Amino acid sequence: MPPKEKVFRVSIHETREEMGFAAAFELVSILIEKLKTLEEVNVVFATGLSQLDFLDALVKIPFHGWNRVNAFHLDEYIGLPAQAPQRFSNFLKTRLFDHLRFKNVCYVVPPGQENEDAQTLAQRYEQLLLEHPLHVACIGIGENGHIAFNEPNVADYNDQRLVRVIELDERSRNQQLAEGWFKSIEEVPTHAITLTVPAILSAEKILCIVPRERKKEIVLRTLEGPITAECPASFLRRHRDVHLFLDLESASLLSE
Repeated sequence: MPPKEKVFRVSIHETREEMGFAAAFELVSILIEKLKTLEEVNVVFATGLSQLDFLDALVKIPFHGWNRVNAFHLDEYIGLPAQAPQRFSNFLKTRLFDHLRFKNVCYVVPPGQENEDAQTLAQRYEQLLLEHPLHVACIGIGENGHIAFNEPNVADYNDQRLVRVIELDERSRNQQLAEGWFKSIEEVPTHAITLTVPAILSAEKILCIVPRERKKEIVLRTLEGPITAECPASFLRRHRDVHLFLDLESASLLSE
C-alpha cells in the first residue's frame, strides 16, 4: 500500500467564535469516525486564551461518545499549589473536564501528587502515552513559536523522550504574565513538564487553533519560514495530517 499523502490544511475564519466552532466540529467528526472501528480514542488538549473559543464550543456540541475518549493535556507547571487557577489541569477541569464525561482524564500531575519529583511524574506520563497512543492532538502555538512548552532552540525534533521537564523561555513566561494569569513575573513558574515534539507529532491528526492579532508573526513563520527549532511550530509541516485554524487577525500577514 502506498504511503498516505500528507495533508496540511489552513482555515481562516471571520471571528474567533467561528474558528472555535469549526475546530470543535472537526474534532467531533474525527471522533465519530474513529469510534466506528475503535473501542476508545486518545486525545490531548492544550490550554491558554487561544483555546477558549474551541473549548467553549466543544462543550456545546451534542456528542455522546465522550465516555469512550481518554483525555490528556500537553503540559503542566511545576511548583504551583494544587488549587492554583493557573495550573493547566485546573484550567481544563473548569472549562472541559467538568462538563464532558470522558472515559479517563489523565493529568500530567495527578491530584495529590503535586509534591512528587517532577522527573518521576514525567516518566509516569510518558508510560501512559505509550500505553495510549494519541489519535488527535489539539494544540496551540505560543508567541515565541513553542508547541506545548517546547521552547525555541531547545525543542528537539528527534527527542527520544515523549515527556520532559523543561525550563521556560522568558518570552513564554512574559506571555503568561501579559495574558493576566499572574500578577508579576516573579509568580510565573520557571519550569514545567511538557510533551515533547515527537510526542505531539506522534498523533494521527493535529488540530492547531491559533487566534488573535499577537500571533500573526509566528503564524507567518510557522507556515512560510524555514523548518527549524528557532520556530518549533514549523515542525508541524513535517506531520502527515494537520489542520490549522486561524481568525482574520492571526492570518493577517499570510500571502494570498
